[in-house]
Amino acid sequence: MRESKDLGGPIRAGARKARILIEERQMKVGLTGGVASGKSVVGGMLAALGAHVVQADQMSHDLMRPGEPVYKKVIEQFGKEILNPDGTVNRSRLADIVFNGNPPRVAELNAIVHPAVIAKQEKWMDEIERADPHGIAIVEAALILEAGMKPHFDKLIVVTCHPEQRIQRWMQRTGVDYESAKKEVTRRMAAQLPDEEKIKAADFLIDNSGTLDATRIQVESVFAKLHVAS
Repeated sequence: MRESKDLGGPIRAGARKARILIEERQMKVGLTGGVASGKSVVGGMLAALGAHVVQADQMSHDLMRPGEPVYKKVIEQFGKEILNPDGTVNRSRLADIVFNGNPPRVAELNAIVHPAVIAKQEKWMDEIERADPHGIAIVEAALILEAGMKPHFDKLIVVTCHPEQRIQRWMQRTGVDYESAKKEVTRRMAAQLPDEEKIKAADFLIDNSGTLDATRIQVESVFAKLHVAS
């Protein structure tokens, strides 16, 4: 009886190794939405369920601390008038120049900040993957689509709400009057893609127009689907 040889052994072994690598790959998720849509609320709920969540806005804050390369570039581009007496960046003053300039200078700021934020996000996700290979790493950022960051993620969650709610939430957040809130929300929304475009790009949509309990039910459903896929 002739002895058969398993010529497929190394191939099968390689396939098993590839399958293990795929199974151990973390789920990278982008969480976005327009101004005052409730991204942070949804992010907090996802974190409570066990996801790893980081805010791109906090990363940009860190990158604009005195001494950081981004801080130096921003000062060179926009001048020392955006600084507080202690040398830190006055973000309200910077926002006024960026959004209310003639012409607006949003693109200038984004060109400085976005590459550094993306690099920091990638480093964070790598660290999370080493610590928790099966985990779900979520980056909350307002401009994921505008900055061309969608390819960096496996899935995209978009949070929406009614336009009037954005104004009311901005009033509550900042303590300004209705007209001031409306003006600020309008100018910030003008620098973002409309919700219709964000929704088209979404893998998951969360409507944050209702109660927190209604939002939580949606978040739990999305998390369950992400967990199965991770």
